[in-house]
Amino acid sequence: MSSSDTIPLQSAESPASDLFSVPGRWYRLWAEGRLIALDNHRALVVAAQLGLVILSNYLAFWLRFDGSIPPAELALCLQTIGLLVAIRAAAFVPFRLYAGLWQYTGVTELCNIVLAVASSTVVFYLIVNGVGNAGYSRSIFFIDAMLLVSFLSGIRLSKRIARRLGRTKGHKRVLIFGAGDAGEMIVRDMQNRPGEYEPLGLVDDDPAKAGQHIHGVPVLGGRSHLGEIIARTQPHELLVAMPGADPATVRAVVEILQPFKVPVTTLPSVSDILDGRVSVNQIRDLTIEDLLPRAAIDLSVEPVRQLITGSRVLVTGAGGSIGSELCRQIAALEPASLVLFERYENSLYAITNDLLDRFGPVAIKSVIGDVTDAKRVDQVLEQYRPQVIFHAAAHKHVPLMEHNPCEAVKNNVVGTATIARAAARWGVERFIMISTDKAVNPTSVMGATKRVGELILQVLSARSATRFATVRFGNVLGSNGSVIPRFLEQIRAGGPVTVTHADIRRYFMLIPEAVQLVLHAAALGEPGTVYVLEMGEQIKLVDMARNVIRLAGFVPDEEIPITFVGLRPGEKLFEELVGAGETAEPSSVQKIMRIREASRCDPQTLESQINRLVGVAIHGDTSGVIRQLRTMIPSFEPPDPPAAAVAFSEPGQTRRSERTWRARSRRARRRPRRSSGAHGQTPSSPAGDRA
Repeated sequence: MSSSDTIPLQSAESPASDLFSVPGRWYRLWAEGRLIALDNHRALVVAAQLGLVILSNYLAFWLRFDGSIPPAELALCLQTIGLLVAIRAAAFVPFRLYAGLWQYTGVTELCNIVLAVASSTVVFYLIVNGVGNAGYSRSIFFIDAMLLVSFLSGIRLSKRIARRLGRTKGHKRVLIFGAGDAGEMIVRDMQNRPGEYEPLGLVDDDPAKAGQHIHGVPVLGGRSHLGEIIARTQPHELLVAMPGADPATVRAVVEILQPFKVPVTTLPSVSDILDGRVSVNQIRDLTIEDLLPRAAIDLSVEPVRQLITGSRVLVTGAGGSIGSELCRQIAALEPASLVLFERYENSLYAITNDLLDRFGPVAIKSVIGDVTDAKRVDQVLEQYRPQVIFHAAAHKHVPLMEHNPCEAVKNNVVGTATIARAAARWGVERFIMISTDKAVNPTSVMGATKRVGELILQVLSARSATRFATVRFGNVLGSNGSVIPRFLEQIRAGGPVTVTHADIRRYFMLIPEAVQLVLHAAALGEPGTVYVLEMGEQIKLVDMARNVIRLAGFVPDEEIPITFVGLRPGEKLFEELVGAGETAEPSSVQKIMRIREASRCDPQTLESQINRLVGVAIHGDTSGVIRQLRTMIPSFEPPDPPAAAVAFSEPGQTRRSERTWRARSRRARRRPRRSSGAHGQTPSSPAGDRA
């Protein structure tokens, strides 16, 4: 086939090509026009607003004269319109009417419009009257101003209105608990993000808000109607929009939601919101920490900084849950050196790397050692010469110590005595021991041995230049052996979740908050003082279990059952922070109380008793350890039979423990004040002295 026989491709000038490219040409014209508009956006904004100035002035004359403007008045309008435009154009500049994104127009922008129009109207009125234009009707000034405010506001709100009318429903239907400022902001933000969230309604306990609307979203009722509202609206999620809500309120909401399989989310706390504004980007899952009483957040860090910054600090048990958090907060305060004293190499390795990753090459000294090894303790204190020691090393698991009381004595008593005496010998300025609420009226070996440790520090404080102090607090969430990880393991296994007793309750606090208060107590550092952290209210473990199940996305007692297995050896039904013969009084730091005892230990008697206790522990005499602890701590009442002889808690043992506690409480209420025991404690009613 010759070249003349081939079918030529259509050129760009052919009619078919022109027809085919018409849509493309229109698109190119639209795109070019859009680029020109973007390049000249400010000029278009100015032109549009000044055009509205002219339109509103003409309409003001038209309305004033019922649609028929007399020739003289029309001439007056044309004569003064240039002056009006100039005045308004100048007035719009300081009120920033030429700037700002119209889709985000709010109350501030509307106020600026009113002020700009009002001020320019006043100036125009004064100039017109000043040149003797008496024919300008005064009502036109008012009508013109009203029309211009409406036009300038309407053109700005038009984009938001169009977006609201054209927005699609969100794929996640949300019921919002809290119709306050946070609820209003979150509703507005949801409406500005089409396709993400759909606010179904709000719930608020304020009866005045019931039936009202926020940005078109109704307030459906209060907390008491929450179950009915959820059943009716079928939300995908419930958002607790109350950054300042106390944990008791959040727990009450979670409890109401237990029959419903609805995820619960929340917003950051007030302290975490720097500018006071909230958005959907800040929505997060509710966690068990949100249900716990919180520590004070307004404590000044300056006293702690004065204690730690530039000082040589040593932490025993540095790899434990409390010890590791102590190390983190201390390292952040830039000590001269931080000695991590730990006998478990894996834990020591983990906290060392964590501190290096967080704070860089700070002066960290990682030391493997045991607080019961007097020679090793002396070597470390001689080498590093710490000025402040935090003693967090201890055996803390109650059931394990019931089965191994001799080891509890070796670690909690011998270890405390060893490190404390070495601190006194080597001139340590402050020594702070982490104790436990289980040392108050103890029923466990662990609690009794920690109480002996408190007594050791009191005796040493009286005859040493070192300022010994003790900080006593209850359970911390997330610590080694905490009940919450155990609950989560059982939930992941499909249940059941086991709770020892339906009435058992505990204090809880978050580890960082507890350590923050420990550091403030250390800054107080009154010699021989026992400090107690205010732990808030005691929480029933069965309620905690139900909340954990609920937050894990299951319905308690239906999808995940809860079973009661009986009290474990040495376990209390409730905890106490202030014991017999003790009174609590406020300290200079919020959330920290100082314990005042009626009398102090006799040093010689205590020393001889400790020697006997250590002797029977070294020889493995379990019964001897229990007897000696009861002699030293008159308030120590171990379960009957002795806990060390019981492998597991049987139902009968649980009933005996309950009877023991009830009888003990009755005896305590009837018991007169008396001096007893080696250290001369003066017991009083636990009910009256409890923190």
